[in-house]
Amino acid sequence: MFKRRSPYRERKASSGVPVVALLLFLALSGAVVWFFMKDLTGPSVVMDPPHSGRMGVSQVVRLSMDDKSGIRSVTVTVRRGDKSMVVLKDKFSKMEPHREAQFSLKDTQLPEGAFELEIKVQDGSFDGFGFGNTTTLRLAEVLDAHPPQIAVKSWPQVVRRGGAGMIAYTVSEEVASTGVKLGGTLFPSFRNGNGYVCLFPFPFGMKPGEFFPEVMARDLAGNVTSSRLPIRAANRTFRADTLRIPESFLNFKAAELAQICPEKSTPLEQYLCANSKERLTDDAKLIEVAMEKGNVSPLFLWNGRFLQLPKSAVKARYGDLRTYVDDARQKIDEQTHMGLDLASVARADVPASQSGRVVWTGYLGIHGNMILIDHGMGLMTQYSHLSEIGVRPGDAVQAGQIIGKTGTTGLAGGDHLHFGVLIWGYPVEPLEWLDPKWIKNNITDRVSAPL
Repeated sequence: MFKRRSPYRERKASSGVPVVALLLFLALSGAVVWFFMKDLTGPSVVMDPPHSGRMGVSQVVRLSMDDKSGIRSVTVTVRRGDKSMVVLKDKFSKMEPHREAQFSLKDTQLPEGAFELEIKVQDGSFDGFGFGNTTTLRLAEVLDAHPPQIAVKSWPQVVRRGGAGMIAYTVSEEVASTGVKLGGTLFPSFRNGNGYVCLFPFPFGMKPGEFFPEVMARDLAGNVTSSRLPIRAANRTFRADTLRIPESFLNFKAAELAQICPEKSTPLEQYLCANSKERLTDDAKLIEVAMEKGNVSPLFLWNGRFLQLPKSAVKARYGDLRTYVDDARQKIDEQTHMGLDLASVARADVPASQSGRVVWTGYLGIHGNMILIDHGMGLMTQYSHLSEIGVRPGDAVQAGQIIGKTGTTGLAGGDHLHFGVLIWGYPVEPLEWLDPKWIKNNITDRVSAPL
């Protein structure tokens, strides 16, 4: 006798396949939806220079574009009235997450006045039925073909090699950047009342026949004005000195020398490496600190002349040409000294030469333990070979405040302070800044002069 099956059981058994199929369909559909909708945002677009509402004919605008799905294309169009022109159209065969492009208006023959700039960037996603997401920037611009006008109101008649100069001037319009250009380097200016002032060096390594400072201004549209300053470059005669590097000194400095130049095997090789190769690295670090954003105050933080280490004797001057010899009086090296070596008693208290803000402390190669103080507008003082450092970056200090103690760290042969004055990281003659008459005639009178 056969047992009759339950109709319910038959329906349940037969529905198993459709349920599995339905689940697979839903999973596949979800995967497809996720694949096509995983990127729903358009690319990020950054302009350099940033949008200011003004553009120059020859101004180059750089675009930095980012998207996780890759950049597919970029199109830049200029519109004025019912006329339009494409100035950039790039379609990338490989969709990378970061792309850069640039354009200018030099071939547009666009007349001065208002126009619209459209920047359209597509990513490599499958959103929009496979065409990707689009970021579109529509920017109101004004074409400006007129460079700014500069009027120099005060400038030094003469700047000596290794010295410093300051100019005061006005500019006819708002600028994106301005300062004094010298040998390919721009020394920035700072606002001062209705105009600008700029402190700049005559670098020691530059000969008078190479010293041609120019005042420069670039407006918001990218137009540039640059003109030569009527400043006479004066040469100077610097002292020469011979320093003996005995074996006892090398042994005394063996641990530090091994730390500075570990790739060399003997103390003499390490010393020569430190005195030349490491010196260049340290010089670059001084400029790096001075140029770092936030390290320079736009205003002078000091008042009056700079102070010398109390009761100290000058043992070496700025610009001294040093010939280094060994125990047999044979020349082993030659370098130029870029500050004042001031000797007092061992571990003497070191005061801040003027008011300012500490921007760097630590150990720096040939300088040993060192402090840098910002005094504003690119002016800094340097305190090297210290045995103790009593301040930290960010500390405000007053003239005469004790910041450390003299010592023998770095390449110092005896206890002393290496005192340096830096303009944008370039060492200049400290004696100028110890002279109140020079400061008045060349610095403070220019800052306080009405523009």
